[in-house]
Amino acid sequence: MTLESSERDFAAQFGAFAAEGLLYPQREGSPLLEFTAGGRVLYLFDRLGPYAVQPGAARVVVHGILEHAEVLEPQEDPTEALTVIGVSAAEGCGRVLQAGRNTWVVQARLPLVLSAFEPLPAARVGEWVAFRTAPPLHGFIVV
Repeated sequence: MTLESSERDFAAQFGAFAAEGLLYPQREGSPLLEFTAGGRVLYLFDRLGPYAVQPGAARVVVHGILEHAEVLEPQEDPTEALTVIGVSAAEGCGRVLQAGRNTWVVQARLPLVLSAFEPLPAARVGEWVAFRTAPPLHGFIVV
């Protein structure tokens, strides 16, 4: 099973959920983008190739492959959470913006596209979920 047909198609498909933030200059030879959004610094594997974007304000689809995913019981006052783990993984909880069989889009301080190779637990838009991703997070620049 594949999660994307091409990098550009994936960026176009989820472009409406791109996080807005700041890209820092890319280190020569590094495949990682340093991206700040939602009060977090994320190191994202650059999926569109080196030098595809200039440093500065940017819209980036942040994509993670899930290691853990669960739908949370309704809470009276839920709070979005996002914690960076190691260099390029994340865990947290947030509200589902879009749900499919293998992909959720979750608002957890910033919008995240979260995918799994196995079917995800059934979640509806508006429900809250908890997640943990495997490294690395992927970054798709939206132009």
